[in-house]
Amino acid sequence: MQSKLVLACAQCGSRNYSTVKGKAQNGERLEIKKFCKVCNAHTVHRETK
Repeated sequence: MQSKLVLACAQCGSRNYSTVKGKAQNGERLEIKKFCKVCNAHTVHRETK
């Protein structure tokens, strides 16, 4: 079973990406370094509720 989640930029807070995460990985929030269109830079994006 997988759950949908939204990734938000850690600097500006804009929600840019959505992805899925398996149930086995639900221990902690996902953090991925991705490109933010608002900041115009590669920043850390964190899982939101």
